[in-house]
Amino acid sequence: MFLATVFLAAALPLLADDFTRLEIRVTSPTGRGIDNASVVIKFAGDLPKAKPSKKLRKEWDVKTNQEGVVKLPTIPKGYILIQVRADNFQTFGKTFEINDDEKVVEIKLNPPQPQYSAHDKDKDK
Repeated sequence: MFLATVFLAAALPLLADDFTRLEIRVTSPTGRGIDNASVVIKFAGDLPKAKPSKKLRKEWDVKTNQEGVVKLPTIPKGYILIQVRADNFQTFGKTFEINDDEKVVEIKLNPPQPQYSAHDKDKDK
């Protein structure tokens, strides 16, 4: 039992190197936090070669708090796709490479673009 505990204690720092704490901040163009934005996080690369676990999720679907922030528990480092949807803003999607032990990702959402239709050109003729 003692030997197993020593081995596990020695392996934890190695496993910890493969994980990060991620915080995502979603703001408007003026810098105000966007409340209740839908944030989807997907792992775009291979997950760490640790023992498979039901606790290790491959995808997160969460909402921002009143300050526009999402804090995730420890997740694997690597390529992570982040998609953000919020009412009255353009949808955002980008893949980030996360290699830091702790990372804050700032996402600024743009207002929607005016609608454009090819049929509107025909009305001018």
